[in-house]
Amino acid sequence: MNTPDFVVAIPARFGATRLPGKPLRLLAGEPLVLHVVRRAQQAGAREVWVAADDPRIADALQETGVRVAMTSASHASGSDRLAECASIAGWSDDTLVVNLQGDEPFAPASGIRAVAAALASSGADMGTLAAPLEDAASLFDPNVVKLVRAGNGDALYFSRAPLPWARDGFAEDRTRLPEGGPWLRHIGIYAYRCGFLKRFAALPQTPLETIESLEQLRALEHGFRICVAMAPEPFPAGIDTPGDLERAERWLAGGA
Repeated sequence: MNTPDFVVAIPARFGATRLPGKPLRLLAGEPLVLHVVRRAQQAGAREVWVAADDPRIADALQETGVRVAMTSASHASGSDRLAECASIAGWSDDTLVVNLQGDEPFAPASGIRAVAAALASSGADMGTLAAPLEDAASLFDPNVVKLVRAGNGDALYFSRAPLPWARDGFAEDRTRLPEGGPWLRHIGIYAYRCGFLKRFAALPQTPLETIESLEQLRALEHGFRICVAMAPEPFPAGIDTPGDLERAERWLAGGA
């Protein structure tokens, strides 16, 4: 599959609840957000922007040549922040934008390219990625977002609850996954055309989005298509807590 021309926008919010100052936390001696920027650059993005909410982020990236859009600190979501970034960057409505979360320092370049290619080839309004879910503990973990797809690869639903529910299998045993199920873990990377990004950010929040605290459900509830491609290689979890950061340091140092 050919990779289309695309840009990457990285929302970077300083006031993260579980890890305050997260974009500037040091990983291997460098700000976390800079690692994410390099992943986007390795993927071949035409432009890479960081959508920041605090001047300290811009200051930390000043000598790197990275483009920084100073966005409002009051945005409720990453999509809102990226819509403002798109206006600052001056992208045309048909520009393909990949939303790469600012806490994904190990995002594989192939995955970034894959979500851009999936959107371009599907004709959907949004694109995202999924990976096989391999154990029952993850299926029942509300912090792991699950999804189900239609036959054409479009998302039917995303949930923090176990999805789909294996009625007979889980009646007998909930400690393992029954055979044959389409058990999928959502990977929180998105692609959209710039025009749709701005439209999506302007849509009112929806009941399911609010209940599940999953922004992508807003698109489905308003009747838009989200295509879901399988990640071409493992997509390590992002960094949300101090413990995650410590594990990332050990991994980079060659430890367990």
